[in-house]
Amino acid sequence: MSILKFLGLEKAPDESSEGDTETVRKIVAQLESMSPERARFVAAFAYTLSRVANADLEIDEAETRAMEHIVAQVGELPEDQAVLAVQIAKSQARLFGGTENFLVTREFKEISSAEERRRLLDCLFAVSAADGAISSEEELQVKRIASELGFSHQKMVEIRSTWNHKRAILKNLPGGN
Repeated sequence: MSILKFLGLEKAPDESSEGDTETVRKIVAQLESMSPERARFVAAFAYTLSRVANADLEIDEAETRAMEHIVAQVGELPEDQAVLAVQIAKSQARLFGGTENFLVTREFKEISSAEERRRLLDCLFAVSAADGAISSEEELQVKRIASELGFSHQKMVEIRSTWNHKRAILKNLPGGN
């Protein structure tokens, strides 16, 4: 299954591709050359990052760049493929977030190892902190995702503690950053 088909963006065979540029066609071909399992992993990973970035209903430039960097690293993708995967994931999160969130996270849980899920959780905090602070909305979204991935509250708090210096709720306390 192609990443575009997995994310619901693959064109039907009879649809025109007049608007496609040569660059886009090459990137799509490269993504489709991935194994179906790897494409599903990258798609679910990128979508879940977008889910957190969109928690406050705005995905800013810093969050986008952080997602692109993370997807390139974790997915072992060239930058152009990571950019495409993130753009698709962002669009899908904005359009179908409410209905797809749990389904995609459940899919990621099924196809990933415990270490990959742990890494995703840390990456969620990294994306949330990309703009300088982890908002309450982003933190709540990470908590939901952690639960959906099977993390205990204690484990989520342990992972979150490494990001305390970026948590908006703590910055407002006396002695906060």
